[in-house]
Amino acid sequence: MALLVWNDSYSVKVRRFDDQHKKLIDLVNQLHEAMKAGKGSAILNDVLGPLAAYTQTHFSEEERLMLYNGYPGYMEHKKAHDQLVAHVRDFQKQVEAGTASVSLGLMTFLKDWLLQHIQGVDRKYGPYLNEKGVA
Repeated sequence: MALLVWNDSYSVKVRRFDDQHKKLIDLVNQLHEAMKAGKGSAILNDVLGPLAAYTQTHFSEEERLMLYNGYPGYMEHKKAHDQLVAHVRDFQKQVEAGTASVSLGLMTFLKDWLLQHIQGVDRKYGPYLNEKGVA
């Protein structure tokens, strides 16, 4: 069973970002499945690297669109993005040093952060961008 399953309550009402959120959920689920199968460490770099890269691409697109449309919550949103990127970079360094592995704590952190971010911070920009003609 997947750690996260997309449902409409996660929608931010901006199609491209909903699609990107689905991809992020899929990557987190891949890591979770590998952990459950006892292969988390074996594929950690194969999934963590793309997860980190895709997250940064997604954040950049959100931030660019928010800036372009004058979204008033941009700075708060960017701060949340920057905090996650720093956390992931720290984790990647620990993995490279051999001092970290896939754990239930990591999976819980990723799941909780992703859902709280989508349903809290991201959901705020949806109506604003919709009013600017972004769907």
